[in-house]
Amino acid sequence: MIKTINNVSVNYIDFGEGDNTLVLLHGWGQNIDMMKPIGNKFKKNNRVIIIDLPGFGMSEEPTYIWNLKDYVICIKELLDKLKVENPILIGHSFGGKISLLYASMYKVEKLVLFGSPFKQEIKKLSMKTKILKSLKKVPVINKLEGFAKKHIGSTDYRQASDTMRKILVEHVNLDITEEVKKIKCSTLLVWGTMDQEVPIERAYELEKLIDDAAVIPYEGCTHYAYLERIDQTINIIKNF
Repeated sequence: MIKTINNVSVNYIDFGEGDNTLVLLHGWGQNIDMMKPIGNKFKKNNRVIIIDLPGFGMSEEPTYIWNLKDYVICIKELLDKLKVENPILIGHSFGGKISLLYASMYKVEKLVLFGSPFKQEIKKLSMKTKILKSLKKVPVINKLEGFAKKHIGSTDYRQASDTMRKILVEHVNLDITEEVKKIKCSTLLVWGTMDQEVPIERAYELEKLIDDAAVIPYEGCTHYAYLERIDQTINIIKNF
C-alpha cells in the first residue's frame, strides 16, 4: 500500500487486528522484509504496520535532505492517516533511532529497540565491510528466502543517490541524547554483545537515560541479534 506524505510516496503493509498496533521500522539500507519475521508472529492478535522508510524498499526518496525529525514527522503523518494512536514502536538500527526520537515527541505505548544508535559512532571499518561481516554471522538470514542478501550490504552505500548519502551523514552525526531523556514509555533494549555497529555499551547508556528501560543482552550476537535469535526475540516481545 502507498500513501503520499510530504510529497513522497511511502510504501507500507498493514495487516492483522487487535487492540494494540505494532509499528516496525527497519534499519539503513533495508526494507519491510527485514521486519516481517517479527510482524508475522503478531498478526493474530495485533494490528501490524511495517513501513519502507523513504529512500528504501518501494518508498520514494525524500525530495530534499531529510533530517531525523523529518522521518519522525513522516511516520506520524502516516500513522495519523491510518488512525493509529499510541503505537508500540519496534525499530532496528536507523529505524530504532527514528523510534527513539518519535517517542520523545509523541505518545507511544511501548518501545522495543534492536541495536539503535543515538549518537555518533566512530567507524573503523567501512559500512560495506561491517555489514557484510555481520551478515556472515547471521544463519537465520539464509532461512528468510534470500531477501536479506538483496537488501543488505555490498552496494547499498556505493549505489546510494547523492541525496541518500547526505541523509546518511545527517543521521550518523546527529546526537539525540537530550531528546532520549524525554521518553516516558516502557522501553526494551535487545542487543548483541558482539554488535560492531552500535556497541552494547550504548544499550546500557540508553537504559540510564530512559526512566523505564531494560537491556536484554544476546551473548555472542551481532548487530542483527534480533534475527539471530528470532524465537527468543518473539517470546521477549510477547512477554513485554
